[in-house]
Amino acid sequence: MIVGIIGSGGREHAICNKIRESPKTSKIYCIPGNAGTSRIAENVDIKLDDFKLIKDFCLNNRIELLIVGPEQPLVDGIVDYFNDTKIKVFGPNKLASQLEGSKIFTKKICKKYKIPTANFRIFETLEDTINFLYTANYPTVIKADGLAAGKGVYICKSYEEGLIAAKEIFGGKFGSAKSILIEEFLVGEEMSYFILCDGKNYQFIGTAQDHKRVGEGDKGKNTGGMGCYSPSRLLSPELAEKINLKIIKPTLKAINELGSEYKGFLYIGLMVKNTDPYLVEFNVRMGDPECQTILPLLENDFIEVLISCCDGNLKKQVIKLNNKKSICIVLCAKGYPENYKKNTELKNLENLSLKHNEYLFHAGTKLENNKIIATGGRVLNFVSLSENFKNSRDDVIKLINDLNWDNGFFRKDIGHKVID
Repeated sequence: MIVGIIGSGGREHAICNKIRESPKTSKIYCIPGNAGTSRIAENVDIKLDDFKLIKDFCLNNRIELLIVGPEQPLVDGIVDYFNDTKIKVFGPNKLASQLEGSKIFTKKICKKYKIPTANFRIFETLEDTINFLYTANYPTVIKADGLAAGKGVYICKSYEEGLIAAKEIFGGKFGSAKSILIEEFLVGEEMSYFILCDGKNYQFIGTAQDHKRVGEGDKGKNTGGMGCYSPSRLLSPELAEKINLKIIKPTLKAINELGSEYKGFLYIGLMVKNTDPYLVEFNVRMGDPECQTILPLLENDFIEVLISCCDGNLKKQVIKLNNKKSICIVLCAKGYPENYKKNTELKNLENLSLKHNEYLFHAGTKLENNKIIATGGRVLNFVSLSENFKNSRDDVIKLINDLNWDNGFFRKDIGHKVID
């Protein structure tokens, strides 16, 4: 089978690596890919918003399965754009993708279907927002409505911080803003819960806990993710039943009643408070770096699983995850998530010796004149699986230290709640 993967990050490299394991895979194209994917697939330099060029390439190169990694093409309707072809596209359509594309869309579903989530208010002007912030309880959570690369969420401890958040959102920091979402601050522990859907049925494919804050001890600015571990320590049969009954089933029902269906990955971001789950957010794709952490645990033929989702036959699959402990640590460029130096060379990568159950996924890299160049803020993802989280983290830190990249930094405390 000829497979195409859309995206250029660590998530897409991890998907590419897992797809390559299947004997059903004959060729992989990554659009546009990165330096890591170039070693195991053919990179194709097409911009993610050029749907026509992507479609033409897929048709001309007989791609049979197209996997959409990032959220933006999904929200923009790339799945719908391929409806007039025979190519199987893995991912939700434009309407279903609004679960991530609009936080207000999701909150309205929560209200209608009584899905547990934080109490919220929606405002359409900066003036109304400011008036509310005068009397709000703090801390409070302020969110940009649309996509914001994981950074459009502010936890505000005072009116002054709330004012800054509101002005930045309405000022266009995350694109044109017609409305803003303000939520109560939930106290609990976070957990990410992942499922695969085929339009009718769904199956569990893992849990994880990521670390969004840039600094040790989960302090500092929000990032796209500094690291992650899987499985979550919170998961239990009782909690899983509540998540299914109170959150997943009502949400999929809502999408069906809107005249659509949900196919693809669904990431359920939760806050668990006193053993009860509250929805924080949905992502309509695998998380990053959660994907890099979970996929190495998957024992199924990944191609078979994805095809079964596209064909509505997921019920025939039995998802199997091994019981090892997985940790991913992200190596970032110094200065991330603010100003950081780009286009620096990554030396010594070829000299790294990866053991069994150790993985290196590229994120912000490109291949230039046979040199690997760092192009993004999050550059490399190091992953290790072992019998316990501490061993996994120790193995990853050793690999990063062996690389000894002068322009990089990383958090040494990923997984501190399950280790330290």
